[in-house]
Amino acid sequence: MDSRTLAHGLHTETQPNVGWRPERCDQIALVFQGGGALGAYQAGVYQALHEAGIEPDWVTGVSIGAINAAIIAGNPRDHRLERLRTFWERITERHAWPFMPDGDIFRRVHNATSALMTLSFGQPGFFKPHEINPWLSPAGARTASSFYDSSPLAQTLGELVDFSLINDGNVRFAVGAVNVLSGNFIYFDNRDDIIGLEHVMASGALPPALPMVKIGTDYYWDGGLVSNTPLHHVLDQNNCANTLIFQVDLFSARGHLPRTMEDVLGRQKDISYSSRTRHNTDIYRHLREWKTRTYEALVKVPDELLSAEERRLRDELADLPEITILHLIYQQKAYESQAKDYDFSAASMRDHWQSGYEDTKSTLMHKSWLVMPERGIKIHDVHHERDG
Repeated sequence: MDSRTLAHGLHTETQPNVGWRPERCDQIALVFQGGGALGAYQAGVYQALHEAGIEPDWVTGVSIGAINAAIIAGNPRDHRLERLRTFWERITERHAWPFMPDGDIFRRVHNATSALMTLSFGQPGFFKPHEINPWLSPAGARTASSFYDSSPLAQTLGELVDFSLINDGNVRFAVGAVNVLSGNFIYFDNRDDIIGLEHVMASGALPPALPMVKIGTDYYWDGGLVSNTPLHHVLDQNNCANTLIFQVDLFSARGHLPRTMEDVLGRQKDISYSSRTRHNTDIYRHLREWKTRTYEALVKVPDELLSAEERRLRDELADLPEITILHLIYQQKAYESQAKDYDFSAASMRDHWQSGYEDTKSTLMHKSWLVMPERGIKIHDVHHERDG
């Protein structure tokens, strides 16, 4: 997909009816992992869903995933894709080279140049270096606890996100952040909180690059420090809504044996930020199995032999939600390095966007993956099952 197709992809296909969902599905959730420049992959995922008439009832994210989620939830359906495009084109508008020679070696050097420029100069509409280096700043000074100023992002989000729409609650919205003093992870959820710019900024305040964000009397950092994947927030909700979840990860837990120090750094980052998504979903699936077994045992016992608490538990377990999880993971290109999450070049952005778009289009062709399970949870590792 070239830049022209990317910019106008919304109009390339006939739009089906909006609001499609599988039979017995009560809500559709988008779950966005953090991952910096790789977040354009999530925008491509949303474009494919948008063109298929699939719109989320739930969006939750961490870090760059929180920013993408805010743009989706904070705009009317017809403006979401346009605003995502505006955001990603704005923060990647600076060019590292005037043109791109063909070949992986040139692309690898180009990406490294772009990443170095990000470290040196920040990114337009996103962040900029402090005028004084933090190592030279006195304790307590505004510039003492981060390398960059995130005020450009605040201005960009203020322009692209309508927080009144988020707080209307028509789309459930949540972002994760970490309390700097207590180390506790928290979700700011529009079901419980009035969401503002500061909540999204806090979720993306990755130290030591970006400054902590004050909310009320507390200060917060990027939620990825504790959990980079907010899937469990959706799964932990105490409701009986049958849910189709698109879990969109930017780092893969699986990888290759490192052969160089750069490979080591990249593999370490992938493992750290993949947040053990498969492990968490496996635990949730095992928990569901035990709940089902508990219910099957309780219904065999006459009412008069059960306590009030046991009867209440039996009735709760009788209506467990059906959950389908489609797990999409960005697949790193051969020419990408450990700096892939801060390579904000336009070329890489388009590659990431296209990958998300194509992966999702391919996923939606597997109609059986979209079916809700009977009284249970079904998890599809999209790339593993498709390639297998």
